[in-house]
Amino acid sequence: MTPAGDAVATAVEAAHREHWPVLLATTVRLLRDLDAAEDCVQDAFAAAVRTWRSDGVPGNPAAWLTTATRHRALDRLRRSATERRALPGLIAETERVTRDGPGRAPRDDARDDGEDLLRLVLLCAHPALAAESRVALTLRAVCGVPTAAVARAMLVSEPTLAARLTRAKKKIAAAGIPLRLPAAADRARRVAGALDVVHLVLTCAHDDPAADDGLAARAVLLARALVRVAPGETEARGLLALALLTGARAPARRDDAGAVVLLAEQDRSRWDAAAVAEGLALVRGLLPHPAGRFTLQAAIAAEHARAATAADTDWRQVLRLYDALLAEWPTPVVALNRAVALAEVDGPSAALQALRAVADDPVLARYPWLPATRAELHRRSGRPLAAADEYRAALALPVSPADAAFLRARLAAVTGGG
Repeated sequence: MTPAGDAVATAVEAAHREHWPVLLATTVRLLRDLDAAEDCVQDAFAAAVRTWRSDGVPGNPAAWLTTATRHRALDRLRRSATERRALPGLIAETERVTRDGPGRAPRDDARDDGEDLLRLVLLCAHPALAAESRVALTLRAVCGVPTAAVARAMLVSEPTLAARLTRAKKKIAAAGIPLRLPAAADRARRVAGALDVVHLVLTCAHDDPAADDGLAARAVLLARALVRVAPGETEARGLLALALLTGARAPARRDDAGAVVLLAEQDRSRWDAAAVAEGLALVRGLLPHPAGRFTLQAAIAAEHARAATAADTDWRQVLRLYDALLAEWPTPVVALNRAVALAEVDGPSAALQALRAVADDPVLARYPWLPATRAELHRRSGRPLAAADEYRAALALPVSPADAAFLRARLAAVTGGG
């Protein structure tokens, strides 16, 4: 690829990360068809690759993509006799954007992350859909993550994931699930479900920093949208704080070679200072209120963010927060993370003892970070052979390429490269 081609590819990838969710949300509102809207947005990005290579990257990629997507939506409506009643409004909108030109758009829909995005988030997180379908649909439709990547994140085959997405879209169409904000009486339940989905988007970004493709930033965008629709919901603000504080670490989570860097080893000067400041301010405002699981996770992230170095972390406070989180949300993954904090307070032997309680939990049977954590605890306890066995056990489970490289490096360190 030529340098010019590289620049176009970079611009298209950046535009995809930043603008896909709102472009899709706006197009879904116009077409009332998730599949058709997704096709229009994908076609617009494909056109961007071709056109920007010949004409150069526009000064306002968002406006260019908005116009291109609208033209494709208009073409679909023109071909559909049953949708002709929607033409006048769409034509008016398209003519206005075309008249103003791709270089400037007074109402830049690709940056308007208001009600359209909220409607799409709540549609994909509708309680009528199965939980796994909500997550898959949000990752694929709202976040624009390729189907193959979603399948890897959810530990299923690509055909299985594709079938799951198809069923979810068919259910939305067959059930006539409306694309609108929920009424006040139903809002709390719908927002709670959406918070769970956005949290899983954030988890996917955290679990694979080398392939997150902007998921952390999208989780922040979606969390902001949910705060907007439910400003009085403390857990929505807690999730936003968590997304900001964990997303702030993204620049330091990989080294120059792309390898994963653990939290304790990260260069904290590379963290996003503005995101950290906003997240800490949110946590300070939330702690007087009863803390749910998202607020407690944000409070734990805040303890790490406050520490100038890993050695400065208040691990006793982190452990207290994990105790509260485990009481609020008693999952084996929380228990595993609590054991990491316990190792910093009472030593690795105490943490290994605590992990025995979750060793046989089926949820962790295919979770590589259980043996990886045990490996690190054995290493710190001076048992390199036990550590090596655990690293090998972790590598035998499904892991991303970046995680596999990290685990192999750790294994080499405790075996002397053998």
